[in-house]
Amino acid sequence: MANAWKIARKSNAQLPLVIVIALAVVLVLLGKAQSGLLDKARVHVTDMLAPVLQTVRAPVAGFDRWMGSVTEIFSVYQQNLKLKEENARLRQWRNVAIVLQGRVGRYQTLLHAVPDPQMNAVLARVIGRANRPFLQTMILDAGREHHALPGQAVVDARGMIGRIYLTGSRTSWVILLTDLNSRIPVTISASAGNSGNIQAMMTGDNSAYPTLDMVSHTVTLHDGDQVTSSGDGGLLPSGLPIGTVVSDGSGGWRVALLADPGASQDVEILNFSKPPEIPPATAQLPVEAAGLKPQVLQPPPAPAPIAAPVTPKPKPVVTPAEPAEPEVMER
Repeated sequence: MANAWKIARKSNAQLPLVIVIALAVVLVLLGKAQSGLLDKARVHVTDMLAPVLQTVRAPVAGFDRWMGSVTEIFSVYQQNLKLKEENARLRQWRNVAIVLQGRVGRYQTLLHAVPDPQMNAVLARVIGRANRPFLQTMILDAGREHHALPGQAVVDARGMIGRIYLTGSRTSWVILLTDLNSRIPVTISASAGNSGNIQAMMTGDNSAYPTLDMVSHTVTLHDGDQVTSSGDGGLLPSGLPIGTVVSDGSGGWRVALLADPGASQDVEILNFSKPPEIPPATAQLPVEAAGLKPQVLQPPPAPAPIAAPVTPKPKPVVTPAEPAEPEVMER
């Protein structure tokens, strides 16, 4: 009787464990087969919890700002002097940029160059961070209602942070550049020993310094070379600042990012989607590409009608009259 009781207790204790294992296997298989369902469910849950995340994060952000202000009290004077110097330099560069912008505009008009596509930016705020669906993910309070779409670049005041992976109605999930699943084409500015820009692929490996996979192995990099987005593929705009080249000590090269995702609070989502355009007429293409008003081509004047040749009428032939016979007068 005691042995039967022990067997019953063992079977009852193992039964819930078997059920849990079966449910876990079913969930894993369902996640592999229908990964989109889990992503949609995650986005819907985030949309519902967005107000809660904002409310919970507000006192934490306020406390962080207060603590940061307390620690910076002793360095306010030095920072003020430094900011004044930077402001003076930025004003000089602003004047130079205005002059160069006008010059480039004139050159584009003269050369009938195609202008760069315009970008619209959506300002968003970081309301959370998670390690799903990727190891390093950021949650923003802007979604499809704010024209945020998957694939768009996310930048802050210092440089690029990552790309949008999922979008809900009011929230978006961002995959950071340092994540293992992040791969973007970049351009490395030319150094003293290289001619032209260098194309490469920047790959994240869950560390603070993404790696560089060179397209050409005949070039030589140097510490401090600037890294920007290349725009290859048309998914990201070109020229976005990313970081600088640093050596990893073993012959490889990595990128020291300009932006710090852990300290970013306000970011911008760059809308780089190009709307479909109707190609203009061949004769109007250079004018419209230069941003000028298309010229209305006047139809050529119709040629004057050619008069039909007048055929001269034949003159009537006059037959000379026969001489009359002389009359004989009778006596």
